[in-house]
Amino acid sequence: MGDPVRLDLNNPVFQENLLALPKPERHSALETLRKILHMTWDQVYRDKGLRWEKILSVTPPKGIAAVYSLRITQSRRATAYRDGDYLRFLTVAPDHDATYGKK
Repeated sequence: MGDPVRLDLNNPVFQENLLALPKPERHSALETLRKILHMTWDQVYRDKGLRWEKILSVTPPKGIAAVYSLRITQSRRATAYRDGDYLRFLTVAPDHDATYGKK
């Protein structure tokens, strides 16, 4: 069994996005984060509910190899990247298209 995923929720944009969610969605997002805490990276990659996907339409920030999206609530996706054992969250998109850099 692999090492558990560690979460980095310290990005100010992610925090602002998360805390701005309506209460039911915020609770759903927190349940998703709790679920991820008990997973290995292999489980995250394969989980059909999270739908881990590499974002090809957005150039990653300097120092980050690739940015990924994952379903954080039924209707929203978060952007994040892997940094060793850490899943470092960047944003919670307001809608599906925003996740992929579309306007």
